[in-house]
Amino acid sequence: MSKQCHEVDYEIKGHSMQLVEVELDPHETVIAEAGAMTYMEEGIHFEARMGDGSEPDSGFFGKLVGAGKRVLTGESIFMTHFSNQGAGKQRVSFAAPYPGTILAIDLNEHGGELICQKDSFLAAAMGTSVSMRFNRKLGTGFFGGEGFILQSLQGDGMAFVHAGGTLIKKELNGETLRVDTGCLVGFAAGIDYDIERSGSLKSMVFGGEGLFLATLSGHGTVWLQSLPFSRMADRIIGHAPSMGGSDRGEGSVLGGIGRMLDGR
Repeated sequence: MSKQCHEVDYEIKGHSMQLVEVELDPHETVIAEAGAMTYMEEGIHFEARMGDGSEPDSGFFGKLVGAGKRVLTGESIFMTHFSNQGAGKQRVSFAAPYPGTILAIDLNEHGGELICQKDSFLAAAMGTSVSMRFNRKLGTGFFGGEGFILQSLQGDGMAFVHAGGTLIKKELNGETLRVDTGCLVGFAAGIDYDIERSGSLKSMVFGGEGLFLATLSGHGTVWLQSLPFSRMADRIIGHAPSMGGSDRGEGSVLGGIGRMLDGR
């Protein structure tokens, strides 16, 4: 069976704020979310297209259906295609909009599919299908937060996803793992995903861990993130002066005195 996806080389650079540099041979292409590109060399040309390009013969209606599905995930209708139209190897790089870790995954080594949070996809080799995936159980949708509409990345090449903070890899061999829904980055196709209540009514209201947890069970790999963007954004907004927070240093004695003097 011939390989569906382009065979791209890559290098992940940095530590806490990573980017991935993809090396393309002539006529090779990588697809990416709009706005993810950081820099590209002279031979790289890019074009915004409707769809991921995995089914070039699908026609306009097929591309329109795929674009509509992306709208439901909260993503842009268009994806950007970066192609090497030069004579030699050329490079293009991508980075996420907030600090974290980039996961490079060979889909061929994980059954040809990765299921991930809708905002974690960064880029992938041309030929990768990027589509939405609904969980079988509606309870997951109503209470799972980020976990209702997931993205399915299918193919036999490289895909790159982003995790906020530190990336954690877990291997499940029939066990069940309970996770904060926002901390889930992605999992292999053999993992079963559902929602359960986080505990007693008291724990749900006062525990600070949310009302529901994601449960992952089966056999395969699960990737988690230590700092979901939603959690970081909540902290930033909560400390903004316009929301009643303070614009002075949290650990500053002078800041505490200043708040006392101006009545805060």
